[in-house]
Amino acid sequence: MHSMIEIFLASSESGHSLVAMAYLVAGVLFILSLAGLSKQETAERGTWYGIIGMLIALAAATLSPDVTRYGLLALAMVPAAVIGGLLAARVQMTGMPQLVALLHSFVGAAAVLVGFASFLDPHAGMNTSEAIVHEIEVYIGICVGAITLTGSVIACLKLHGVMSGKPLMIPGRHLFNLAALIVTVLIGVWFVSGAVSSDGIVIDTTGVILLILATVITGVLGVHMVMAIGGADMPVVVSMLNSYSGWAAAAAGFMLGNDLLIITGALVGSSGAILSFIMCRGMNRSFVSVILGGFGAAEGAVASSDADQGEVIEISAEDTVGHMQAAKSVVIVPGYGMAVAQAQHALADLTKQLREAGVTVRFAIHPVAGRLPGHMNVLLAEAGIPYDIVLEMDEINADLPDTDVVLVIGANDIVNPGAENDPASPIAGMPVLQVWKSKMVVVMKRGMATGYAGVGNPLFFHENTRMLFGDAKKSVDGMLGAL
Repeated sequence: MHSMIEIFLASSESGHSLVAMAYLVAGVLFILSLAGLSKQETAERGTWYGIIGMLIALAAATLSPDVTRYGLLALAMVPAAVIGGLLAARVQMTGMPQLVALLHSFVGAAAVLVGFASFLDPHAGMNTSEAIVHEIEVYIGICVGAITLTGSVIACLKLHGVMSGKPLMIPGRHLFNLAALIVTVLIGVWFVSGAVSSDGIVIDTTGVILLILATVITGVLGVHMVMAIGGADMPVVVSMLNSYSGWAAAAAGFMLGNDLLIITGALVGSSGAILSFIMCRGMNRSFVSVILGGFGAAEGAVASSDADQGEVIEISAEDTVGHMQAAKSVVIVPGYGMAVAQAQHALADLTKQLREAGVTVRFAIHPVAGRLPGHMNVLLAEAGIPYDIVLEMDEINADLPDTDVVLVIGANDIVNPGAENDPASPIAGMPVLQVWKSKMVVVMKRGMATGYAGVGNPLFFHENTRMLFGDAKKSVDGMLGAL
């Protein structure tokens, strides 16, 4: 059956027409996938649209009349599929942000390799104008791909804790970035002017050296840009790199003349950029300020100003349950600490029992909670918590003054009142969940360490705040035992 399909595809122009049609169907499925992923209720359907679209795209590309060396193709695809499947099956949800960043680096690497291969290909029959456009595509694709590759690797290492989340603040860093950008543009002009003649594309040692030089410069630029970005901005960085990977894929599509890569890259690039801007708005930061870096510190430090703010009031898991049982309304604010402790399933059981007892329980999600856009939503959905009780910050902030108990589980910066009350705070102006306005706040943490922004939290010392110290899962299990 497989050989019959190959013969049919190779026999006439029908093969190219079918491939183009398959690419169109895959492109539509990718658009439907994005639309489905925009809501929790339709996210599973959107995921399946994306899976089916990618299978169609892979089948069309593999069976294309232009493909003849199936042995080499299988040698590349089969191990990659196995490695990807094993990684996806084994990764914990806490490791998902760094896995996503690592996958972005693969897209960047692919764009760089495609760029070099596309330049070294003869491309006979191109006139001068076509050759100029092609070489510009090659150069931009390699530069964007190199930035995506190295920046994503650094982001992965930061998220994994191998590198500190503290921003690298070297003197004159902005001048370095500007100089690197100017040099990259000048090399690009030199490359295009030298690689194109009246006879078409000229492939020589100078062109290859210029491409390698541009790859190194933009690669170093990618490292420096992400190194300079503080830990508090890492969710935006992951989204930003997602956008970069999309544009790198689109550039590869132009180099290869592949319409589906262009469509898919544009979808990923534009949606990643939009998400980055949404997250920046959720942090009251501009996209440029994130790129310039400098916000955030190493997670885990204890703020020096904490000692001057008063004493904290501790509470036990049993007493916390008592307050929640007596409450009419409870709001739970999850953060990265919940993901680390893998407490979402125990929290789902607690939520179920409280709701069965007549308590109104809802979840409040901040746009940048966790290390990845939508990180908390995915964890709660994985635990089977109903979508209709999971609300965004803008939907629930107005209800917090009428809430009896707010349970903050592993969140820090997103519930910091200093964002509204302290003009000198590094996160001043950042929209936060106003949990301190509720009748009682119970904060679950391992200790008094700061969050990823490295900023002290005055919430811990409020009169209506109680601190429940310890591992989040063990604390929630203790609450379930008390129930």
